[in-house]
Amino acid sequence: MKTYHAKPGEVEREWVLIDAENQVLGRVASLAANILRGKTKPQYTPHVDVGDFVVIVNADKIRVTGNKVNNKEYFRHTGHPGGLKSETFAEAMERHPERVIQHAVKGMLPKTTLGRAQGKKLKVYAGPDHPHAAQNPRKIEMEG
Repeated sequence: MKTYHAKPGEVEREWVLIDAENQVLGRVASLAANILRGKTKPQYTPHVDVGDFVVIVNADKIRVTGNKVNNKEYFRHTGHPGGLKSETFAEAMERHPERVIQHAVKGMLPKTTLGRAQGKKLKVYAGPDHPHAAQNPRKIEMEG
């Protein structure tokens, strides 16, 4: 019995659509990360990008459990002394709801060149419309 390793040239990618309306942030992010990495495919190979493209719509209607709306904070640093900036989950959702999901998914991908390549296949949109209708994405239903 030989072990199968996928080659980068023979990977067939499809497009997957996830509707994030009334879904929990972490559950959507973990599903998206698994699809981006290719872990849902039988030909999964850890060192090859075999994942699919993921389109997430209705990012502005995502929810979190508990009191994370007020307590969860996102930090960034300007690079200057005293330049630590922070914003709560509620403030981030007002300004840029797409980045909240991108940040959650990015944290679940490997911190390597392969992980960065997989992260580029994620497309997040605040509303229900997306420009990827020509790719004919397959809709994935989430329970809950």
